[in-house]
Amino acid sequence: MFVVLLHYVQPLDVVEAHIPEHREFLDRHYAAGHFVASGPQVPRTGGVILAGNLSRQALDAVLAEDPFLRERVAQYQVIEFHPTKFAPGAEAILQS
Repeated sequence: MFVVLLHYVQPLDVVEAHIPEHREFLDRHYAAGHFVASGPQVPRTGGVILAGNLSRQALDAVLAEDPFLRERVAQYQVIEFHPTKFAPGAEAILQS
């Protein structure tokens, strides 16, 4: 499983211009079973994606498709971890 931290490197008005295409990217990878959750950081300095069901190499290929990366709107930090404890019912959602 992976925690992907996005850090905006452009002003929010530039980020906003790419949000529709970024959301389409997210939707594709939710449908493919790669993403578990995502959303903006608070305060809004970037975002977070929880990803699973793919290797690190495959995740890197997926992230390369993100318009935020392609347009140099955000930088990414990927943290891999092996979940060993789950909230009741969450293990089916989070296992990769």
